[in-house]
Amino acid sequence: MHNICDLDSDWFANALAIFLIIGLVVSYAPQHFRIIQMGSSEGFSPWFLLLGSTSSAAGMLNVIALSWPTIQCCNDVSVGRCLELTAGVTQVTMQWVLFMIILVLYMIYYPARLKYVDIDIPAHGTLPPQHVKTKLWSDDWRLSVNVSWAVTIHLVFITIVTFFLLFTRIPEPSGEVPRQISLWATFLGVSSALLAAIQYAPQLSRTYRLKLVGALSIPMMIIQSPGAAIMSISIALRPGTNWTSWAMFAVSGIMQTALLVMCIAWKFRQRRLRIDDFGYSLDSASSTPLTDDVDTVVGEVSDPQVGSISFADNAEDAREDAPLLGKPRRSGRSSRFFGWLKL
Repeated sequence: MHNICDLDSDWFANALAIFLIIGLVVSYAPQHFRIIQMGSSEGFSPWFLLLGSTSSAAGMLNVIALSWPTIQCCNDVSVGRCLELTAGVTQVTMQWVLFMIILVLYMIYYPARLKYVDIDIPAHGTLPPQHVKTKLWSDDWRLSVNVSWAVTIHLVFITIVTFFLLFTRIPEPSGEVPRQISLWATFLGVSSALLAAIQYAPQLSRTYRLKLVGALSIPMMIIQSPGAAIMSISIALRPGTNWTSWAMFAVSGIMQTALLVMCIAWKFRQRRLRIDDFGYSLDSASSTPLTDDVDTVVGEVSDPQVGSISFADNAEDAREDAPLLGKPRRSGRSSRFFGWLKL
């Protein structure tokens, strides 16, 4: 531990760490503000949030476990030196916190109209069916609640195991990381990388199917995609870390770049079709959806006529410019400063 605490300062690694910590906050801010400003979290995949939350938590505790001797140096050095030595831990912790805020905002701003099952009851004669709201949770909302519980249980479990091993460890005479901690840290790092590898698969699938950007923030992905490579290099330069500590960020960067390219393609498509990020026509002031949300259809209408709209011709209803997401609830005021966050 003494040698680790007395390591010479690496100005490049420290400058890179400070740059990345600030960059993390700046990169996640567009996504946080976009959800709040739009008043809706539609477009996110609950599986994406589950895998991302568990992956970032495992990555954070991997670095904490491997950097524990460095963290203990804070008992013997100044505050400034402590912050310098633990910059790697601060980076991964900040990344976890900022991603968890997305999950929290997703639950808070989940549209109320999509939380419960709606049923259309056929009426007599030529009258339109009666739309009835139930108190039954929709499948997507139930999945979102289960995801929140799974993230919480996973975080509590791996935190307890990690600190139990750290507090009960027997230091190796050679000064190396004890075997049980090394095995646990490797498990956390490998599982974090695997979760990151499949994290974007459900979001890529959902975004491709909807063909809309939704609540996803393109500015966030523009900043984070190249930032992942810099983050990987920064973590690799920190004392005590190994490949399992930075693999998650490298894999995430590749997958996020693919999602960014897809969202940019859909953005051009939306402009060509004159629709917004949620599929509503920019040429109409109406807030009424042109078609039902494809993810929340829970019943069938027996009567083929609803008002003056015919559902007999499926090809006509499935036109390309029909919105797939519900109309978001926008905030009352629009700030010019945050205008770029609408991308």
